[in-house]
Amino acid sequence: MDVAVAQTLFLVVSLSCLMIFIRKRMYQRDKLPPGPTPLPFIGNLLQIETNGTGKALMKMSEKYGPVFRLYFGSQLTVVVCGYEAVKEALVDQGEAFGGRGSMETLNQVLQGFGITFSNGENWRQTRQFSLLTMKNLGMAKKGIEERIQEEAQFLVEEFRKTKQLPFDPTTFFSQLTANVICSIIFGNRFEYDDKEFHGLLQMMNECFCLVSSIWGQLHNIFTSIMKYIPGPHHRIRQCLESHEDYILKKVKQNQESLDPNNPRNFIDSFLIKIDQEKQNPSSYFHMKSLTATVFSIFFAGTETTSTTLRYGFLILLKYPEIEEKLHEEIDRVISREHIPCLEDRSKMPYTNAVIHEIQRFTDLLPMSGPHEVTKDTQFRGYFIPKGTQVIPLLHSVLRDPTRFSDPESFNPGRFLDEKGNFKKNDAFMPFSAAKVPGMRLQKPNMI
Repeated sequence: MDVAVAQTLFLVVSLSCLMIFIRKRMYQRDKLPPGPTPLPFIGNLLQIETNGTGKALMKMSEKYGPVFRLYFGSQLTVVVCGYEAVKEALVDQGEAFGGRGSMETLNQVLQGFGITFSNGENWRQTRQFSLLTMKNLGMAKKGIEERIQEEAQFLVEEFRKTKQLPFDPTTFFSQLTANVICSIIFGNRFEYDDKEFHGLLQMMNECFCLVSSIWGQLHNIFTSIMKYIPGPHHRIRQCLESHEDYILKKVKQNQESLDPNNPRNFIDSFLIKIDQEKQNPSSYFHMKSLTATVFSIFFAGTETTSTTLRYGFLILLKYPEIEEKLHEEIDRVISREHIPCLEDRSKMPYTNAVIHEIQRFTDLLPMSGPHEVTKDTQFRGYFIPKGTQVIPLLHSVLRDPTRFSDPESFNPGRFLDEKGNFKKNDAFMPFSAAKVPGMRLQKPNMI
């Protein structure tokens, strides 16, 4: 075969492969969910309201359906709306939609470790270990319930110190929830006037606000550009590194008095696990994983619970008739001498219903955390390529009129049956359809 024939044959084969690739990509693009036309470089950013994003995305779903696409910059993102579609994605096709999306604002320090943004076997092992450790700590000599009861008494004392004068309970609620988590993770609580404790909480709140701000979101979308642009988003790294330094300081204190046969807290248990796997070069248990996991649990558990408590108080101020009925059940079931416990929940259906309705109505995480499909996925007749970011719009689930009648009203009765007993609703997804260790502390804290 002469050179000319060989070159021609190579060219034909190459062009054929290129045409097949292009046709395949065009077919996949045509099979993507519908959505607004993106602009070059910025995608659909100008078409998304930054104030009330959850409601804005629900409005888009009225035009494009319960599954539609957006582009954040050049990043393809699929939004899933409504209970049925979100359940189908996160539960029925949970393995395909189980990947954790990337948030560069946090990953610049967490580096893909911990529970929140790790993936695959890393996430599975870390999550399984964290859930089991939390369960074991709950059955320890001083379990989680007892820690919550103890901290509630400290909170009441702080309220009494205000001598019935007006005060802002925001800081108190943050200290309450953070102390419960600190006692589980670090093995100790802080006094309410502890300056180090105040600094830690203020920094965490600052980090949360910055990550949620437009600066933080732009950093997630245009990471390669935003790292060169001055702005408050650079403060996120400083906050995260300060938290990491504090966690490492507590880890060092634990190491100095560690008893491998008697773990006292979450850090002790993690240190023991690290030692057990020190001969495994591919182990997911190491110091970076420890600090990232502790941060994830602390961040998720503290912010969600304290904010829910604050909103709950505001809601009850607006609906005094509900507050009065709530007090009546509490006074009837729990005497002045009795310390509330989780066993009381089954005897207090109205209180349980009010707590659930507060979480539904507050809609604390309207967009959940970003997910990512782990493989090429067919979903409701559409093609979603591997690695695509997915946003399960929890706002649309908690406001789904097919699951909650008159969803914009505050009505604890939607969680009660005709006999006044508490009833579950599968569409109650205030955080996600999946279990997250930090969130597991949220419900007993609320009760």
